[in-house]
Amino acid sequence: MQLDPSTGSSWKFGHRGRVAVFIDGNNLFHAARFHSIDIDYNKLLRILLGDGRLLRAFFYTGVDAGAERQQGFLLWMRRNGFRVIQKELKTFYDGTRKANLDVEIAVDMLSLAGRYDTAVLVSGDEDFVYAINAVAYKGCRVEVAGFRSNTAPRLIDVADFFIDLGEISELIRRDTTQPGSYDVPSFEPDDIHVSGGQRANGRDQHRSAAPSRNQPNESGPGFGRLKDDR
Repeated sequence: MQLDPSTGSSWKFGHRGRVAVFIDGNNLFHAARFHSIDIDYNKLLRILLGDGRLLRAFFYTGVDAGAERQQGFLLWMRRNGFRVIQKELKTFYDGTRKANLDVEIAVDMLSLAGRYDTAVLVSGDEDFVYAINAVAYKGCRVEVAGFRSNTAPRLIDVADFFIDLGEISELIRRDTTQPGSYDVPSFEPDDIHVSGGQRANGRDQHRSAAPSRNQPNESGPGFGRLKDDR
């Protein structure tokens, strides 16, 4: 894995064609928090896109309808080129609040297979192993992006390529000193005891934090999308 010295930010993936990005937002949030990294999602998307053409960038997350700070963040995501797929948090008998979007991610990856050449799944959840295999059998290249210590080994093994976000953390870190920066909503995580091979329970969200101090930046990243009927 090498960086393109001409840009300092794009991976030398080779020709990747049409690219679809599927971000397991809850899983990524908890993994990034475990590594004390605030992610700039525009930077992350540019890195994952490489020299490809963006078909779609999906962001999946559980939501609390009453959380102003979270709604502001999701609005920023929509205005910056992401298709947000959300599901309201459900309260369980033990008081925890959770939303599982594994099925939505897997269905979208499979239903769009053939429309893209390369799929990038941003998650460390081992549950996606079967979905990745199913997409690969359709002739698509499937890459996984995540923090290695928070990514299931089987997920890394089944992918065509693994992008270790820990190795490029400085390229995707959010610069909070820039005007128009946004606050990523913070959630109380459930038990996160992650070491090599264990996964963060990143698809579960609990209580949202206070409203954001900063307004989202409405300027988009300037990606060119392929036209589709979806």
